[in-house]
Amino acid sequence: MRAVIQRVKKANVSVGNELNAVMQQGLLILLGIEAEDTKEDIDWLVRKICNMRIFSDQDGNMNLSLKDIDGEAIIVSQFTLYANTKKGNRPSFIKAAKPAIAKPLYEKFIQEFEEKLGKRVGTGKFGADMQINLVNDGPVTIIIDSKE
Repeated sequence: MRAVIQRVKKANVSVGNELNAVMQQGLLILLGIEAEDTKEDIDWLVRKICNMRIFSDQDGNMNLSLKDIDGEAIIVSQFTLYANTKKGNRPSFIKAAKPAIAKPLYEKFIQEFEEKLGKRVGTGKFGADMQINLVNDGPVTIIIDSKE
């Protein structure tokens, strides 16, 4: 399981002309799922992201977590995080999990994240073409892979 987390001042996700999720300070999480991912990957990644100290304290040091600041989150499924670009100019997505595997894992990730954070999170729409607007704070962008 792979995630790109972005510390944001605000973000929103739209599907077509419909606003799917809106948030203020917190994390925009792009989540890639591969076929070999399990509940253990979900548990590890949820714990890691919720407790990662990437928000500034009163002295301007990154010492606070999403939980510490009572921040918000939007979680968006993004199979393109598993793009293989070694050969040719057209990426291969063979390593990304098929929807029948990925969708239940994505939904379980959201459920576990909400339980760990103690509040609802915004989401994209699985498999949809989405538009994401964000104001990256810092910028702070971190890539995490549960297998590495």
